[in-house]
Amino acid sequence: MILEALGSAVLGLILAWAATHRLAHRLPARPLVFCTGVAGALFGDFVTHSALGPGTALLSLLGAAIISVASLSLLLRPTRRLRRRSATA
Repeated sequence: MILEALGSAVLGLILAWAATHRLAHRLPARPLVFCTGVAGALFGDFVTHSALGPGTALLSLLGAAIISVASLSLLLRPTRRLRRRSATA
């Protein structure tokens, strides 16, 4: 179980690094991105392990990856601001 949690944390770090590498202009500060990636992966591992039980390490890592990516996607900002038109235009 401890190795599974460590693997999930490393997976979250890798996914957060990939997100900051590819989408640095659309993400907030790097420490927040890395913390969110790790926290999402650990939470995903916990939920998947609780639902499926012991002995499903690969499925738990898959659940960790899915939740980590989902939580990282919540940090994305739009590329440009929406333009509001005035009421007279």
